[in-house]
Amino acid sequence: MDNTENTFFGSERVSKILLKICPPVMFAQLIQALYNLVDSYFIGKCSEEGLTALSVIYPIQLIIIALGVGIGVGVNTVMARFYGLGEKEKAAKTAGIGIAVSALCWIVFALVSLIFMKPFANASSQSVLVRQYVKDYGYIVCVGSTGIFLEGVFSKIHQAKGNMKLPMIAQVCGALFNIVFDKILIFGLGSIPALGIKGAAYATVGGQILAAVITGASMRYKPPVVSETVKYTKLIWTAGMPSIVMQALYTVYILGLNLLLVTFSDAAVTVLGIYYKLQSLFFIPLFGMETCIVPVLSYNCARKSYDRCRKILFESFGVSAVFMAFGIIAFEFFPTQLIGLFSHSELVKDVGRVGFRIIASSFLPAAYSLLIPVFFQAVGRNFESVALTVLRQVILFVPLAWLLSFAGLNFVWCTFPITEILTCALGMYFYAGLSKKWRNETAELQQKSKSDV
Repeated sequence: MDNTENTFFGSERVSKILLKICPPVMFAQLIQALYNLVDSYFIGKCSEEGLTALSVIYPIQLIIIALGVGIGVGVNTVMARFYGLGEKEKAAKTAGIGIAVSALCWIVFALVSLIFMKPFANASSQSVLVRQYVKDYGYIVCVGSTGIFLEGVFSKIHQAKGNMKLPMIAQVCGALFNIVFDKILIFGLGSIPALGIKGAAYATVGGQILAAVITGASMRYKPPVVSETVKYTKLIWTAGMPSIVMQALYTVYILGLNLLLVTFSDAAVTVLGIYYKLQSLFFIPLFGMETCIVPVLSYNCARKSYDRCRKILFESFGVSAVFMAFGIIAFEFFPTQLIGLFSHSELVKDVGRVGFRIIASSFLPAAYSLLIPVFFQAVGRNFESVALTVLRQVILFVPLAWLLSFAGLNFVWCTFPITEILTCALGMYFYAGLSKKWRNETAELQQKSKSDV
């Protein structure tokens, strides 16, 4: 990050910052969303069991993303803080050690998945065929997850230095690879045999590895010095842990909902899986804001520019809320059409029609409840970030869904708006406390400055 970028983050209008750095990130996330959407579309053409299997394995994919992206977020946050303090050498060391940490995490995750994939599959469905598809797809995407782990940290290193375009290019190339080879490997072409759901897994892994190669090709960081490894690893994990926890708990609650919904029918599980794949498409502006505001907030917080931190939060929320309105319209008025893109089952459409409309009412409060934990993480308030995440995804979602399940399946969907509203309320309470602390600190600094004069 050069002096121009320092000035840009520290003094440029917030709206201009967001307009510059968010579109490339959002476009990259749009492309990333195509991975699961394309897999679901083509697998849905093959069999309903395969589509259900993708819904079952989706939480595991989220764990991979949680670890890969979470480490990257930790590296990104620490690097931004060092840049804000003018310590470029320490930022470079953070990047080098972050790459090593990410590679080690991939190895550990791959080994664990080999052990637990079979019992996970057996517990996730009543269908023998679905279980087999879960194992076929799961082994490949878990063991082959090196692309996600490495690309996650490579992209965040580039973003910490103000380079948003290269990660976008990498994501586009990876997604195009996945789209092309999905159809070829699933259905076969010429001498290439039809691999079914395994073909979708291979195409996904190939696209992720390609993205990692593109983002990592320009990396020129020295191997970590052993004496400094522990220190920087701790900084990275401390900064990235809220993101990892948020994503991991997100996985836990989806897994919990899957296990709860399977007691009603496999169709309910399929609906939830389709919803989350479509959600990733409509929530892109929000997810883009989450990514982009972290280095900007970290930089300004390190410089004690608290007014700019507040402005970044509320302008980001405003932009996200406007875009979330499109998701509300789509899910409220066109639920059957959305589901029909992936499934031809009338039972799935009937279940999803009601579910999608109820869930859509949660979109507006979700814009705040998902953004505020990221805000607290970026400004170094990890307790508030983790507390909000735990409330939303552990204390509320699954227990509340379980209680409402006694009233019927349609009441389970009500878990979404209730949870988002309650999380919003706690987030506002935490923000009020932090805002008061910042005002007092600013007043003390101003008083001290007057005294020195």
